[in-house]
Amino acid sequence: MLVTWSELPRSPGHVFYDRLQQVLISAAFDGFVEELCASHDAAVRGRPSLPPGRYFRMLLIGYFEGIDSERGLEWRCSDSLSLREFLRLAEREGVPDHSWLSRTRSRLPLELHDRVFSWVLHRLAEHGLIRGERIVRHVVDHVPGALEDLQGAA
Repeated sequence: MLVTWSELPRSPGHVFYDRLQQVLISAAFDGFVEELCASHDAAVRGRPSLPPGRYFRMLLIGYFEGIDSERGLEWRCSDSLSLREFLRLAEREGVPDHSWLSRTRSRLPLELHDRVFSWVLHRLAEHGLIRGERIVRHVVDHVPGALEDLQGAA
């Protein structure tokens, strides 16, 4: 059975992630994180690395949805067409698996993660997508309701 591209299911999108994507793109997020991560690239090239923009987008999904395991994050992103679009995956491109997330996380210092998350939260606050949120080591004080609060602000 042959299925054309136009026959594949499409997601209507997710309001919050669509707005977040607009903010990230307009603020040149991918270039920002690529520059930050450049000094942490492996000296010897092997398997292609996870693009920094995609890695941090996956962490943002985990952050906003309260997913604290890499396997859970992989499953959630694989199960959602709108999150695949947010990750900027091509039609046949797979979601990065938990081992790539783990290896990437172990190579990047905590300070770099803090800098990226702070940068993103500042951009979201500038665009009115969050109000007065405070993070401590990547965790919103009230993570279980964080996504609903953010959607209400959108």
